[in-house]
Amino acid sequence: MKSRIWTCALVAALMALGSSVTLVQGHGRGRNEDKDKDRSEYRYSHHDRDEMTAWYREYRGDLPPGLAKKDRLPPGLERQLCVRGTLPPGLRDQIQPCPKDLVRRLAPPPPDCEHVAIGSRIIPLNRQTFMVLDIFKLF
Repeated sequence: MKSRIWTCALVAALMALGSSVTLVQGHGRGRNEDKDKDRSEYRYSHHDRDEMTAWYREYRGDLPPGLAKKDRLPPGLERQLCVRGTLPPGLRDQIQPCPKDLVRRLAPPPPDCEHVAIGSRIIPLNRQTFMVLDIFKLF
């Protein structure tokens, strides 16, 4: 009889401990990683890309090829710019705010991010980590 009581008490204690471990798993490190993953998976949609192309045509019109190349980055810095990478220190000085009339046409970026212009590229950039989420080259 006493062994049955001890067995029931042991099973009840194990069940209580097992359920508390399961509850704790949802509030651990993995949950925050999922939020960061969603933030880093942001990409420009086809609609956003079409809007940026249309804005550039309206804004620039038909420029001669020499003037159109004015906003290009030097080849060394251009190679350093990549999606899902951090923005190199040499390019951080060249960050310019994206034109407001273009920002109004685009979908809002994730939290802590904003649309910026670097050379002839429009980039959703995380301002805290300098992570490049996507790159759209205007020409």
